[in-house]
Amino acid sequence: MAKFDKITVLTQIGSTGMVPVFYHQDVEIAKKVVKACYEGGVRAFEFTNRGDFAHEVFAELIKYANKECPEMALGVGSIVDAPTAALYIQSGANFIVGPLFNPEIAKVCNRRLIAYTPGCGSVSEVGFAQEAGCDLCKIFPGDVLEVNLIKGMLAPMPWSKLMVTGGVEPTQENLKGWIKAGVYCVGMGSKLFPKDTIAAGDWAYITNKCREVLAYIREARQIA
Repeated sequence: MAKFDKITVLTQIGSTGMVPVFYHQDVEIAKKVVKACYEGGVRAFEFTNRGDFAHEVFAELIKYANKECPEMALGVGSIVDAPTAALYIQSGANFIVGPLFNPEIAKVCNRRLIAYTPGCGSVSEVGFAQEAGCDLCKIFPGDVLEVNLIKGMLAPMPWSKLMVTGGVEPTQENLKGWIKAGVYCVGMGSKLFPKDTIAAGDWAYITNKCREVLAYIREARQIA
């Protein structure tokens, strides 16, 4: 069962403005990354369903997070069908993220008051997702759709909460651009977790980078 309900998760995501996106087949490495992000101020973390037995890794990871990172809402990403969503919810996922919008996933998540953030690439897709109860929609891939889509979408639909993922960079300039465009938050993966950093076990780098990114977001919000 999820530790945090839908409203709490959306509040945590919105308060920090950034959701790290990460996968590793080694649960011990995943634990180190989650802990490093938590110490850097992160309060919502997306573990992606991308490898064989990823659900088994997640089951162990969320037990660890609930104990060692008590304020962290751990969710799962790359979910494209309802059965997989149900599997992760049963394992304790606090939110579900996908690269696409599947209304059947929305039904499963709504039944358990779990936040579902589907991937959308147009005004119509966001509209359909909102009708299905998706409070936060993922604009993906961000580096293809760019900031003008955010601006254009929010003009006629200013109530929309949008999370851009894909190509977001941990730099002041990049984050300022997305925040100024009006995103609710950003999702960040490989740019936040360089392969050589993970291989070297430099967890302090990740902690410091998260603090830096969150500071850039706070600064951008003040002037947006």
